Amino acid sequence: MPDTPLAAPMSAPSRKKQLKLDDDLDIECPTQKQAQSGPQPKLSPCPLPPRPPPAAGRAPAVTAASRLGYYVLQGPEEGGRAYWALHRPTGTEYTCQVYPVSEAPVVLEPYLRLPPHRHVARPAVVLEDTHHLYMFFPRPHGDLHSLVRRGRLPEPEAAGLFRQMAAAVAHCHQHGLVLRDLKLHRFVFTDCERTKLVLENLEDACVLTGPDDSLWDKQACPAYVGPEILSSRASYSGKAADIWSLGVALFTMLAGHYPFQDSEPILLFRKILQGNYSLPQGLSAPARCLIHCLLRREPAERLRASGILLHPWLQENPTPSVPSRAHLWGADQVVPRGPGLEEVEVEEGERAMDLYG
Repeated sequence: MPDTPLAAPMSAPSRKKQLKLDDDLDIECPTQKQAQSGPQPKLSPCPLPPRPPPAAGRAPAVTAASRLGYYVLQGPEEGGRAYWALHRPTGTEYTCQVYPVSEAPVVLEPYLRLPPHRHVARPAVVLEDTHHLYMFFPRPHGDLHSLVRRGRLPEPEAAGLFRQMAAAVAHCHQHGLVLRDLKLHRFVFTDCERTKLVLENLEDACVLTGPDDSLWDKQACPAYVGPEILSSRASYSGKAADIWSLGVALFTMLAGHYPFQDSEPILLFRKILQGNYSLPQGLSAPARCLIHCLLRREPAERLRASGILLHPWLQENPTPSVPSRAHLWGADQVVPRGPGLEEVEVEEGERAMDLYG
């Protein structure tokens, strides 16, 4: 390939999902987070084994602009896999995801399975050399996480955005993909006005081989993890777990904070297992109903993704019964600050021992 090849990240992220404490909607850079002083609730790092050391012999991460054909790459961003990219002939900006070439079949399989959909991002360009796979995605205009950390959303705005989120998940479920690790961060805006959402990528998606959506690898972001994943069950419904995560996202959009939160991970998981949460004041009856239909402890009792789109709250334009967002920036309405999202590699048995030992 012409020009300067891109060096591999020093520590290539594993395809195995890492348990991340995503309890901080008030931090600009999720890869360099520090504890905040003051009375805000905090989440300490999971008391779990650290990630394995980087593989020996890896080339250093890119520290200056690298050229890949017609593209200039700078970064890395977000822990070493994503790079800012510029198409030199047109000046178009992209986000480039870089993977070891050996992972190409697994990385590309979800995109080959899934038909195009307006609320699911697809790579605009895919390149490959002897060592790496490069996937270029259109540069987004921020993510939903950044919008919600400013304060709870009015119901009409939240309904318009959540309808797009549910449509993306329903499309994936219909075509045999379980998304896993769903959260506000993963939905990004395609317009400057921040009204149009897409699922940023299918990196964590699991391709099902039949109608059975049972999964055994227990992986999720703690703030969004379903109680069945924390339980002692050997397997769980992947689609139902996605629905629970959608419920957490909807609650957070309408309340400005997570439904389950605690300064200690074990206590947080205990609250999730109990399934007790308090809805914010002023929500309309249809909005409250939809949240209850998603955050059910029993997976079989939750709405399916296609059923969410038929719910009355998304079929009509709800009348907002809360003040405008400008009056909702009080400390009790924003997601609490925390020490950061430290990524920790976990094994199922070790995590169960920490939670129930």
